[in-house]
Amino acid sequence: MSLPIITADQRLAEPRGIKGCIFGKSGIGKTSLLWTLDPARTLFMDLEAGDLAIEGWPGDSIRPRTWAECRDFAVFIGGANPSLRDEQPYSPAHHGAVCQKFGDPAALDRFETIFVDSITVAGRLCFQWCKGQPEALSEKTGKPDVRGAYGLHGREMIAWLTHLQHTRAKNVWFVGILDEKLDDFNRKVFQPQIDGSKTGLELPGIVDEVITMAELKAEGGDPYRAFVCQTINSWGFPAKDRSGRLGPVEEPHLGRLMAKIRKPAAPAIERLTYQPPVDAATPAQTQS
Repeated sequence: MSLPIITADQRLAEPRGIKGCIFGKSGIGKTSLLWTLDPARTLFMDLEAGDLAIEGWPGDSIRPRTWAECRDFAVFIGGANPSLRDEQPYSPAHHGAVCQKFGDPAALDRFETIFVDSITVAGRLCFQWCKGQPEALSEKTGKPDVRGAYGLHGREMIAWLTHLQHTRAKNVWFVGILDEKLDDFNRKVFQPQIDGSKTGLELPGIVDEVITMAELKAEGGDPYRAFVCQTINSWGFPAKDRSGRLGPVEEPHLGRLMAKIRKPAAPAIERLTYQPPVDAATPAQTQS
């Protein structure tokens, strides 16, 4: 048996999906990004039951209501992890059981993008499940142990996200709510709204793209929505671009954003650049 080296040609020929998170305040239009995707090639994982914004969108959807269903859909979409034991979620045994329930995973071949709305609700479902597990009870007293529940919650969420990250052939986008808070020095900070701290801290290291969908405003101009895509930005929004092809601010169109990320990175190729309505953009002032 020879060393299983993957050549550069083989690696470049592999289908590669984009994994990313889009955070923004409530009502900014995160769910409406579905309108910018091909409905025939997009599967909507509707966790929030907030599809009024896309009423009339002709794509397919699934509606998990429990954390067990979220894990089942993840292993059905991403396949089995051969490194896991049979009793562990996302293992070959788990995948086999889910295939018996849902049928042939080839039914998902026609979808190239999974749109998960939202990671905030997924975190709530996960924490509700964790509170009923043995790890959430004190061994000494048998009473609820919040620290144990949060520890299990962090491990469960990271395992779920990591499994979907390894679904190489599909794009997976998570949307979530972005909270605005003040730190101990009265400075404005932005944090993803996810139960527990572990998921929010480790998420940027798991996915390829972290994008903030924000309302920006230029001097003397009207407010407009945009994607903030780079870690170093003047507003302090959470952002990250693993592709290196996105500008600091991009048009809030998910389909065009993915096309730009896939665009070959070569000096001779002219890069697409989104031009904001005006030159100097600042965060829009919102009334409390």
